Amino acid sequence: MESKYIPSQYEQKLSSFWEEKSFFKSVIDEKKKPFSIILPPPNANADLHLGHAMFVYEDIMIRYHKLAGENTAWIYGTDHAGIETQFVFEKHLQKEGKSRFDFERPVLFQMIFDFVAKNKGTMQEQLKKLGFGLDYGTPKFPLDPPIVAIVYKTFKKLFDDGLVYRAKKLVNYCISCGTSFSDYEVDYAERESSLWYIRYPLKEGQGSITVATTRPETMLGDTAIAVHPHDVRYKKLVGQTAIVPLIGREIEIIADEFVDPKFGTGAVKVTPAHDPTDWETGQRHKLMSIQVIGFDGKMTKEAGIYAGLSISKAREAVLLSLKEKGLLVEEKKHVHRVGRCYRCKRVIEPLPKEQWFISIKPLAARAIESVKKGEVELYPKRFKHEIIRILENFIDWNISRQIVWGIRIPAYFCESKEQWFASEKLPEKCQLCGGSDFVQDEDTFDTWFSSGQWPFVTLMTSGENMYKQFYPTSVMETGHDILRPWVARMLMLGLHITGKVPFKVVFLHGLVRDKKGQKMSKSKGNVVNPLEVIKTYGADVLRASLVFETQEGSDVVLTDEKFVGMRNFGNKLWNVGRFIHMNRVESSSLRPSQSEGSAGQAKDGELLKLEKEFEAVKQKYHSHMQGYKFGQVLGDLHAFIWHRFADFYIEQLKEELKNGNMEVQDKLEKVYLECIVLLHPFIPFETEAIWQEFKGEKSSVLESRF
Repeated sequence: MESKYIPSQYEQKLSSFWEEKSFFKSVIDEKKKPFSIILPPPNANADLHLGHAMFVYEDIMIRYHKLAGENTAWIYGTDHAGIETQFVFEKHLQKEGKSRFDFERPVLFQMIFDFVAKNKGTMQEQLKKLGFGLDYGTPKFPLDPPIVAIVYKTFKKLFDDGLVYRAKKLVNYCISCGTSFSDYEVDYAERESSLWYIRYPLKEGQGSITVATTRPETMLGDTAIAVHPHDVRYKKLVGQTAIVPLIGREIEIIADEFVDPKFGTGAVKVTPAHDPTDWETGQRHKLMSIQVIGFDGKMTKEAGIYAGLSISKAREAVLLSLKEKGLLVEEKKHVHRVGRCYRCKRVIEPLPKEQWFISIKPLAARAIESVKKGEVELYPKRFKHEIIRILENFIDWNISRQIVWGIRIPAYFCESKEQWFASEKLPEKCQLCGGSDFVQDEDTFDTWFSSGQWPFVTLMTSGENMYKQFYPTSVMETGHDILRPWVARMLMLGLHITGKVPFKVVFLHGLVRDKKGQKMSKSKGNVVNPLEVIKTYGADVLRASLVFETQEGSDVVLTDEKFVGMRNFGNKLWNVGRFIHMNRVESSSLRPSQSEGSAGQAKDGELLKLEKEFEAVKQKYHSHMQGYKFGQVLGDLHAFIWHRFADFYIEQLKEELKNGNMEVQDKLEKVYLECIVLLHPFIPFETEAIWQEFKGEKSSVLESRF
């Protein structure tokens, strides 16, 4: 063996070796127990980051179950990532002085497709650098025609089952990105603004009622003023009519329990077209909805003389007019939560828009039942209650997006009957009237709609036998931060379309944080580039650092000290192997005929103790691996190999080893190589390199069994 393990001299060679041997190629083998994982598809538009490095947990499971003699399948694919990819591509266009509006839809789509195609290969090669044993042979992509066909069937089934409907509702709209979002895709942040107190004259008499608002520009769309029904200050005003300042619209003063009597004056304006709570209030009281902000971010004609102004300019103009008319009572500093686009960080505008929605309640009920029955288990177990809570509170899902990049919704509008219909394929004639006067919806699906079908679409498009053998998948491993947007949706859609849960186990990991416990971000300057870590320390060090001393489901603290510690462990592992390897005795003639005296008895006692202790280590290993306690497993192996096997047993027996005692040699080598097998799922490159030093360069740990 070389005096030192240098990762760069082995990793590329071993990665190619595993690929040439087809160790991770998915095959049909009905004689073996199946074990399958579908890779959470990384975005095809970007480089590897630490979130992708957390796939190490999946690789650990795949290698472990392969060593256990099971038939494994780890399916690889990338995500088209909808708005995220289009957002990244538009940044490229901006650098060239162009925008998405300069291109027709088919042209822009093809440009983004070509952009993504260049990056997909890069991501695959970067994942290989981490040693991930994926089946890279037939990568999956949501825009592959066979996958699109299944996604269309899903929409058609939901439509036919009455679980998809089209309705005009208040949606989260980004005027910069030009699309609506679901409630999950809105980032909320505390923001210091102002609370303006505005006087609304009463129609009868000389009185007025003062309301407090953070959005004076939307008052142009007010259709009521609301007070709490038990607020004695306004009891006599309920049912009376107020006048909207500046535009003179008559609106009713209503009573509703949503009003907080302690907020502002206890009286609030109701603008159904521009506030979610007001929208619901408008539905309860059958109020008009007047849209005064357009999808272009400018005031509409309904705003009267303020039409055409941007939102900020309209606010300034409205406040100035109110002040001039003596209707602006006062302005106070106010901190409140503001919704922002999760991509461009612009303030989200709640706007009324016709969209496609999925009726969640029936789907969620079935998913909740499957969790409660144990058809799908969650690790850590505390997340079982969390996903049930998520499903119970899931609102109807807006799946329409006003972007080009994605799967276009297969819904068609019949002009003559003024109705919508769904079709799995582009219809030759209208399915409602038989004519040709119909048009397809311009919108694309929310990315999560296709991602929510990922477990079954990937296997269905791999062949009937692959689907039959590996579905439901064994484990879905992902971050606990996307339990709601992804895991819950996969569970609901998988159950409705296939009749089965999409996975038997959900294993959730935490976020990666720096040594101060802060989430990593470019703005904080604490981002760790996994490719740089690999270059400096090797892939095994990065992998082990993400798992070592990490409690399952908890956030991962990543530090330079941890990298150094795992590198030192790798050096220790190599040095122990080199010591044993150097003392191998080729000739059996050097084997002592018998153990003599107290020295021999002591040696036998140590070997027996080693054998007994190692047996306990192995039992604990398998128990924890099957309980998804991977951090505990690596910690136990680290402690045994370093402090017990190397520092104690080898020290006790090294003289016997040096003297050519084959019994000692055989036992130490046997335990050491078994440790290599146990460690392989965690640090595959170095363990494979060590195995080949002992067994030959054509052999592999992966051909052994526990």
